[in-house]
Amino acid sequence: MVKPPCATQTGDFDSSEDEAAEEDPRPLPISWLSLSPAYSSEFLGLCSLPGCRFKDVRRNLQKDIEELKTYGTQDIFVLCTRGELLKYRVPNLLDSYQQHGICVHHYPIPDGDAPDIDKCCRILEELRSCLESNRKTIIHCYGGLGRSCLIAACLLLQLSDALAPQQAIDSLRNLRGSGAIQTIKVMRLQQQYNYLHDFRENLAAHLATKDTILRSVSR
Repeated sequence: MVKPPCATQTGDFDSSEDEAAEEDPRPLPISWLSLSPAYSSEFLGLCSLPGCRFKDVRRNLQKDIEELKTYGTQDIFVLCTRGELLKYRVPNLLDSYQQHGICVHHYPIPDGDAPDIDKCCRILEELRSCLESNRKTIIHCYGGLGRSCLIAACLLLQLSDALAPQQAIDSLRNLRGSGAIQTIKVMRLQQQYNYLHDFRENLAAHLATKDTILRSVSR
C-alpha cells in the first residue's frame, strides 16, 4: 500500500553564500526506465537529488519540484539519509514533496551501500503497488546512479525471470550512463554489483524463511 505523508522536521538551511551562487538553469534530468512487458505502459523515473546545493551543484528546489509535477509525479521514493539531506542543503525535502501533493516513501540507505533483503523487499512491494495503480513514480538518491539504479535493477529482476543480472545492470547503464552501479576501482560499489548477482538467490532464501515462520505461527 502507498504510504501516507508523514511529518518531518522543518527549518531554513540556506546560507548567504548559497543564495549568492548562480543556480543551474537546466531542468532536472529525469530518466525513464521501461518496465515492459510486465507493465506495458508504465515507466519508472530515476533522477539525482532535487534542489541539491553542494560543491559545484546549485539546483533550485522549487523549480525541481515543479518539474517533477509537470511530469505528473504522484509518488517519490527517497533513498538518501536525513544526514545527506542536511549535507546537500535540502533538509526540508520530504516536507516540500508532501506540500506539493507528492506521496513520500522514505527508505534511507547509506551512500554506496545496499539494503538488507527484507528492506529491499519492502521497497519493491511499495514500488509495485504504485506502478500497478498506474501512479507516476520516481526514485532518487544523491546522484541517481548507485542506490536508485540498484533498486531499479532489482525490480527488473523481480519482474522478469528471463532477465540476467548483467542485462539489468546494462539496462541501467544505458539509461543513466556508465557510472550506474559501477564495479571497478570503488570497492564499496562492488557490493552493489554483487548484490544484484546474488539477488534472486537471497530473495528466494528470504521468502522461504518468511514462509516457514508464517506456517509455524499459524499452527
